Amino acid sequence: MGAADARLASERRTQEIRQLCAASLRALGKDARLDLLGRHVYRGTDILALNAPHLYPPAETASFESFRGASDGMALRVLHSDAALHRAAMPESPSARLVFEVLEQFRCESLADLPGVLANLRLRHESWSKEYLASGLTETALGILIYTIIQVTRSRITGEPVVEESEDMIESTRANLAGSLGHLLPALRRHREDQRTFADAALRVAELVAENVNALEARHKPRPKPKDGKPKESAFDLLLDVENEAAEIGTAAAGTSASLSGSARGYAVFTRAYDKELRAAELVRKELLPGYRERIAERVHTEAVNVQLLAKRLQALLCVPEESGFDSGAEEGVLDGSRLTQLVASPVERRLFKTRRFEPRAAATLTFLVDCSGSMKQHTEGLAAFLDVFVRALERVEVPCEVLGYTTGAWNGGRALKNWRRSGSPQNPGRLNELNHLVFKDAETSWRTGRDGLAAMLKQTLYREGVDGEAVRWAASRLAGREEERKILIVISDGSPADGATANANDENYLQHDLAQVVRGIEAAGEIGIAALGLGLDMSPYFRRNLILDKERLGGSESVRDLLGLLERSLRLAH
Repeated sequence: MGAADARLASERRTQEIRQLCAASLRALGKDARLDLLGRHVYRGTDILALNAPHLYPPAETASFESFRGASDGMALRVLHSDAALHRAAMPESPSARLVFEVLEQFRCESLADLPGVLANLRLRHESWSKEYLASGLTETALGILIYTIIQVTRSRITGEPVVEESEDMIESTRANLAGSLGHLLPALRRHREDQRTFADAALRVAELVAENVNALEARHKPRPKPKDGKPKESAFDLLLDVENEAAEIGTAAAGTSASLSGSARGYAVFTRAYDKELRAAELVRKELLPGYRERIAERVHTEAVNVQLLAKRLQALLCVPEESGFDSGAEEGVLDGSRLTQLVASPVERRLFKTRRFEPRAAATLTFLVDCSGSMKQHTEGLAAFLDVFVRALERVEVPCEVLGYTTGAWNGGRALKNWRRSGSPQNPGRLNELNHLVFKDAETSWRTGRDGLAAMLKQTLYREGVDGEAVRWAASRLAGREEERKILIVISDGSPADGATANANDENYLQHDLAQVVRGIEAAGEIGIAALGLGLDMSPYFRRNLILDKERLGGSESVRDLLGLLERSLRLAH
């Protein structure tokens, strides 16, 4: 098997595992809205915070059974844990939070009663324990403390023995903790069916662990920096990876504008004199485009996304079967009158029938609307590769696709701001900058012809400020004129609307308020399906359907799978 075949086989395995685990999650969690996208569990459009470290097996090495154990654990957490009650009882210190999260997860897992689920959970715990031991974390006092707590508390809550390989290793630490911890453990098992009472006992255990962690850290001198100047992660840092990842994912800022709320005229624009709709390829010097194109091609080649497989998935989602005639010479079906003479010539002839032929027909059109504000510069290459792959796959199944972008023609208002000042700076002028709406590729242009436009995404000087609401209106108006049954708009952004001049002259929430109103209006009308891809950002304050993309893995198979999942979920919710 060659490298390409091996990569394809691995991709298919990952996809199958995710689909099976998502189905298991929905079945065991008794909620059809549950789904797995990226490293996150969604209920409908809401992300569920499940921060126990053992719920996230290493994608490259974990077995299918280990993934099943993790998804079963997630389902039990959703089924048996009141998230609001859990958040209200959450301690402040990182070490106490970690233990509190793990104890609540163990409580939910202890309520499983199906033999297969119990076996999956046990296997996942054993796999996680071996991963922990192999990492070398137990070689530090802090690492062995946390490991011992996890082994001992799980054993007490579930009634199962600790992992055999750990017995001798944790014995000394367990003995040292017996005096302070021993009297707290029975309550964990006794109250496991009562979350509120269990939380009180779990909180005492978590606070005891935090005291021990603080004492260990106080005894250890600060670690010297290595020669490269970068501090190494501590054992405890690695344990908190899941929680840290969740903390790093921000939520898009949203607010109500006093100017808009109290205004009868609604959203306003001071002047449209300088607004432009531009073809992006024309904004880049021709001699630069081949280099940009080559960079995208190299990134696409490196990520090695299977475009043919992606096209098949998109065809199943966005195309419908349409009758296109008949196939003759069948042994069953509708009698074919034109072949009856054969029956006379050959009485044993059986191929006298015809069957209806169906071919897929594109029933949707898709628009990607890309935020071209300054903070998006760092994502241009990965994002261009991501869109390049989708455009090629959509073209294979004849689904029309546009890639649009939005930015401003200047920083800090430009000519619009100067005109406002010349006019005496009237109050509440509305949007106060000049807009550039960019067409990277329109729906009528093929990928081969339009790839220079996609390459223009790499031109850094295009990226300034963002007036999102008007850009969404513009993209939606282009979609509204299409004839396809389904119209889908995907907004890609890493932040909230921002334009300094508009915020200063109105209020800081002016553009945010408008974006929220525009999206709510489109969602309510139902003619266009609208969703958002947040690059490391939760866009739910604006978009009912949204997905957080890992901004470090743009262009790769994982981000492609995530968007397919969002499309599947959006189409499922729409019906």
